[in-house]
Amino acid sequence: MIKEIQKFVLFKNWSLFGAWILRFGFSARASRGMTLIDTVVGSALMLTIFVGIAAAFQLSIDVVTNNKARAGAIALANERMEYIRSLPYNSVGTVGGIPPGAIAQSESVSLNGVPYTRRTFIGYVDDPGDGLAAADQNGIIVDYKIVRADVAWISRSGERHIALVARVQPPNGMEVNCSAPCGSILASVFNAASEPIQNAQVRIVNSTTLPSIDVTAYTNSVGVVLLSGVPVASGYEVTVSKTGYNSAQTYAPSAQNPNPNPGHLGVSQNITTSVTFSIDFVSSKTILAFGPPTPVSWQDLFSDASKIATLNDAEVSGGRIRVAGSAPFPPTAWAQSIAIIPADLYRWGALSWNDTEPGDTFVTYQIFDSNGVAPIPDSALSGNSAGFTNSPVDLSTVSVSTYPSLRIHAVLTTQPPAGVPSIEDWTLTYETMPPRSNLAVSLRGEKTIGSGPPPLYKYNATSTTDASGVISLSNLEYDIYTISVYPSTGYDIASVCAQQPEYLAPATSTTTRLDVASHTTHSARFEVRSQASAALLSGATVALSRLGYAATSTTNSCGQAFFSGLSLATYDYILALAGYAATSSTVSVNGNMNLKVEL
Repeated sequence: MIKEIQKFVLFKNWSLFGAWILRFGFSARASRGMTLIDTVVGSALMLTIFVGIAAAFQLSIDVVTNNKARAGAIALANERMEYIRSLPYNSVGTVGGIPPGAIAQSESVSLNGVPYTRRTFIGYVDDPGDGLAAADQNGIIVDYKIVRADVAWISRSGERHIALVARVQPPNGMEVNCSAPCGSILASVFNAASEPIQNAQVRIVNSTTLPSIDVTAYTNSVGVVLLSGVPVASGYEVTVSKTGYNSAQTYAPSAQNPNPNPGHLGVSQNITTSVTFSIDFVSSKTILAFGPPTPVSWQDLFSDASKIATLNDAEVSGGRIRVAGSAPFPPTAWAQSIAIIPADLYRWGALSWNDTEPGDTFVTYQIFDSNGVAPIPDSALSGNSAGFTNSPVDLSTVSVSTYPSLRIHAVLTTQPPAGVPSIEDWTLTYETMPPRSNLAVSLRGEKTIGSGPPPLYKYNATSTTDASGVISLSNLEYDIYTISVYPSTGYDIASVCAQQPEYLAPATSTTTRLDVASHTTHSARFEVRSQASAALLSGATVALSRLGYAATSTTNSCGQAFFSGLSLATYDYILALAGYAATSSTVSVNGNMNLKVEL
């Protein structure tokens, strides 16, 4: 084999290498021929080798290309530095910059077929050696200039760049004061965790100065930009941004915002004006809207047995369920419906039926869960274990989150010779929450940009759900948001499956379900939580009453229960849930109330 490999090293033609692989790999099997497995293995081996060679070849091309681009970038940066060295000290500046000059802050340049972006930053430096700002010993806060030439290009792996930095001293080492009174601007940029943000872009604009100022700088490792030599003036607009982050800025006073916060900056002589901004990765939010509740009836008239899951000594005959066979009849028979599985279920309604019970015969009805093995417990539906004999049976207290589907179960008890009972029909009602299209939903953050009064919020927008009841919002900054549906839409919030207001953290994507009901002048929405853990509690019974009114509801999977069509009055309420101490109190209903109660 060693000899064979030595032969391969001398091969100049890759096709010969492939032939060698096939010959060497299969020489031991020459006596019996080449199988399909031999061919596949050989081809896979060749493919692996050639893929590796191709990857190495591509890598070498990238290295050569990037080295070429890097050499061009260094040449362009050096060119800029050499030009700056040729200028008088007072001419070293950028267009719209501090200090001003004729050099462009950003320009597109092409060299050897490679497109580049060349950025030049020139700024004054207040040397701490003789004191800073107002504490400067000689009152000159522009001791020298710093120059940074940054050249960027796009490679296969993304943007790459090189930067050259130089210090420009005034003539003869003598400090040259600002031509006009000047001060400094210190901008600090932090994230939601109060950590400094590096390389955030800070743009400072003032069109009232002469010349006008429009300068862009980038925060250092401690999240700071310090510009010295800024002309004394008011109205400096500061905007902070970074790719993938929310932006922040100062604001001008206006009729709508007479007290902006933060307002545009003013600069005083030899004084450092400071401003702090908070930015972080943007997030997205999806709102799913459903409702209003739509009543639905599931009914079986027993024209056939298609809605019956199980019959025991019973049959579907003549549009009814009856005991099967003829006398003598068994003492009992039973029937069970198929699972009733509503889509977009909001609340269970009631079970009702029509039956015939001659003599002492009778029919007992129960509600089973989706698997049909046992009745749901009395803790979920009082009296269910014994069964019901009087129609209708209220099922509104049955939790839809715990029991998203149900079965009807009936036991027919005979009493010969008086006859046998029969069931003519049964009906189970419920309410669904279909997706709500074309619904205007408002989202408001708690961050403010000033006050009118009232407060002016940084984010306060209304969006409309699409045909599927969905609103998708992107590029949201971290904040505490509140979802609202105004009465003018014709709807009230019946349930919102997130604590309101809700915190949207940086770099997250959250979804909130919103259920609405037809608007009424007065309503009450109960949000029930555990006092110990603050967790939302589903399945809690909420009884609301006053003279001439009584209603009971059960909190949904979002821990909320809704009562609409109320009056301007005082109501008593009682909340109960197994394992928790019941609580009771009163509420004066006036408008659309949102009540938060702990158990």
